[in-house]
Amino acid sequence: MARVVGVIFVVAGTLHFLRPAIYEAIVPDELPAGRGLVLASGAAEIAGGLGMLSPATRRWAGWWLIVTMIAVFPANVHMAVRAERYPQFPPAALWARLPLQAVIIALIWRAMRRTD
Repeated sequence: MARVVGVIFVVAGTLHFLRPAIYEAIVPDELPAGRGLVLASGAAEIAGGLGMLSPATRRWAGWWLIVTMIAVFPANVHMAVRAERYPQFPPAALWARLPLQAVIIALIWRAMRRTD
């Protein structure tokens, strides 16, 4: 499971660099330097994902990813509250995504505690 979580985050983080405009569109207006935040969160996801691949760094990487997921949560709230800006997504899906963040954190938690 840790390897799957690691690969998912490496891919997700890489997409921040390949398609930054998609992620910039969901950065809350109140936060400065949208592009910088997108690239920083992408780098954080890549670093955490790579760390999940090794048992030696898995626990620290898991904590890193949990903190990263908490840090990007405002972007998910921003999307749900301002659903009219994202007509490509049903508003209900944007709200449903909020508790999904807790599920992702639980998966990270479970994966980081594995020693295989």
